[in-house]
Amino acid sequence: QVQLVESGGGLVQAGGSLRLSCAASGRTFSSFSMGWFRQAPGKEREFVAAISRSGGLNYYGDSVKGRFTISRDNAKSTVALQMNSLKPEDTAVYYCAARTGMVQTTTDEYAYWGQGSQVTVSS
Repeated sequence: QVQLVESGGGLVQAGGSLRLSCAASGRTFSSFSMGWFRQAPGKEREFVAAISRSGGLNYYGDSVKGRFTISRDNAKSTVALQMNSLKPEDTAVYYCAARTGMVQTTTDEYAYWGQGSQVTVSS
């Protein structure tokens, strides 16, 4: 079992940056692969980024490649998503997720979810 709490969302102008953070508690953080997903109004939840247990493997959704960076600090039990060059279409609720085992990029592979953090990008 692991509990996840996101922070760092907010309102930003297009072209700006935000950094989301997710703090984990419960089981040993390094035993979980971590992911970020997002859901815009009226749309399905989509994959944004994922990172392996050691941090050595990263994966990104096509729409955020080159703009977003996922990282983790196992000593602090946190995972972060640095978002640069934000666009209005990045507006969504962003969720942190965890799974035991190898990193995956689909929502149904993740058993643990945070409550979400709103990111709004104005044009």
